[in-house]
Amino acid sequence: MTGRVLRIGNASGFYGDRFDAMREMLTGGPLDVLTGDYLAELTMLILGRSRIEDPTRGYATTFLRQLEEGLGLARERGVRIVANAGGLNPAGLADAVWELARKVGVPVRVAHVEGDSLPVPEGFLTANAYLGGAGIAACLTAGADVVVTGRVTDAALVTGPAAAHFGWGPDDHDALAGAVVAGHVLECGTQATGGNYSFFRGHERNHDLLRPGFPVAEIHADGTCVITKHDGTGGIVDIGTVTAQLLYETGGARYAGPDVTARLDTVRLTQDGPDRVRMSGVCGEAPPPTLKAGLNRLGGWRNEVVFVLTGLDIEAKARLVRDQFEDALARSRAEPDEVRWELSRTDRADAPTEETASALLRLVVRDRDAEAVGRAVSGTAVELALGSYPGFHVTAPPGKGAPYGVFEARYVPADEVAHVAVLPDGRREHQEPPARTRPLREVEQPPLPAPLPAGPTRTAPLGRIAGARSGDKGGDANVGVWAVDDEAWRWLAHELTVERFQELLPETAPLTVVRHVLPNLRALNFVVHGLLGEGVAARHRFDPQAKAVGEWLRSRHLPIPVTLLEAVHAPEVNA
Repeated sequence: MTGRVLRIGNASGFYGDRFDAMREMLTGGPLDVLTGDYLAELTMLILGRSRIEDPTRGYATTFLRQLEEGLGLARERGVRIVANAGGLNPAGLADAVWELARKVGVPVRVAHVEGDSLPVPEGFLTANAYLGGAGIAACLTAGADVVVTGRVTDAALVTGPAAAHFGWGPDDHDALAGAVVAGHVLECGTQATGGNYSFFRGHERNHDLLRPGFPVAEIHADGTCVITKHDGTGGIVDIGTVTAQLLYETGGARYAGPDVTARLDTVRLTQDGPDRVRMSGVCGEAPPPTLKAGLNRLGGWRNEVVFVLTGLDIEAKARLVRDQFEDALARSRAEPDEVRWELSRTDRADAPTEETASALLRLVVRDRDAEAVGRAVSGTAVELALGSYPGFHVTAPPGKGAPYGVFEARYVPADEVAHVAVLPDGRREHQEPPARTRPLREVEQPPLPAPLPAGPTRTAPLGRIAGARSGDKGGDANVGVWAVDDEAWRWLAHELTVERFQELLPETAPLTVVRHVLPNLRALNFVVHGLLGEGVAARHRFDPQAKAVGEWLRSRHLPIPVTLLEAVHAPEVNA
């Protein structure tokens, strides 16, 4: 890896992403490093359960299948591959990559990073600290062609290669922070190139979004970078798509990690040409003295039944079946610990089809005892079939229930966590944590822009003048909202307070909501504590990862200045 600019591409945003992305990225244009992010909180639970069945596994097997062709392509093009697909067993995956290389006849040097695995407390399946990029850097410096890791931060897949390429040390905070921000944009793949994008309608006519390409970061020695994609691939890269991904699954202005704390309030975005966005000005601070650790356990058992209610008297039908069901459970003395009902009024009056005349009543039950959510629930649903509301049926036959998981985040001293680079020749190189640390503190809220002058308003959806992206962090959700131009920002910064946010999204009203202001991005980031209960694996709500909360917010109507609605350059939205 030589030259002034380091080109890092991404080929996986999650375990299950587009299989042929590795080939596309290796053949689509020049690269120095290709990364793959295969891990998430839910993935670690899935791998933990797979390791119980087969102790030799615990890693992302898809990565191996991609490498059957990818190893040769990467070798031909001089591209190094760095992936966290090792999951709970990076040493096992490294051995499997060695074996695959021998099988396909491609001579490669394989290294791995380990030490993230922590002692697993009683009752848990997994416990892993989030490591930084130092081990990856050591492996690459030692000549590795393929580096696989366990639980590292998503951004470490970029900070490691960048530190190795440019020779950055642990105190090069601004450069490392720039790489962290680049890594955060790359980590979710096509979300940076138009996927899951609020303003997709501006690009649908020319088929840009049929098959978005994966992103590439061109990183410079000072940590600045350009986000782009291979020429000729689908999707778009503009300030909006990059802003959306910068806000995804973040909190306040300080974005802490094991390598550095990046200041998101210092990021500056400029359009650098078609499908090129330059990120500059990122300031870094010493990382906190602790590492985040993720723990997964089985929380109990869960079952659900979705009743279809058609035609007239929807509310009364829902009340009847709910009363019948709860009465039957009480008589059987098998009432689950948690019973949740949700009526979704998807029906329309005088509908032309039966489906559009129907609403859905969703029952979710949870209990630590499998029996309490199994036969007692499914049997009751079946027995009501001929004695309940008119038109009784369900979307699927009731099942016996399934286990659900719980994610917990804890923090451990960084100097108590092993961080080991196992080099291609087998040597084990221990990575010391940064000597300089800084406890994490919230920044003071910056001054707001001058408000817009008073004027006439018109009720319209917020999405006319703002984009949004939302996601999960354990049991919390974040909703990032950005304005489409400076004038819209002047209004949004004053209008979308926490109180207004909770008024627009009543589900958040009883919860703690914290607002963070990011003026450089013309953005507000709301963290909703507890919205997702015990995390995605617990499936606390029907959108368990809060993926669409931002779009729900954009669909809400409120009085918006007419001057903004008439001047806005964002694509028209359907209310």
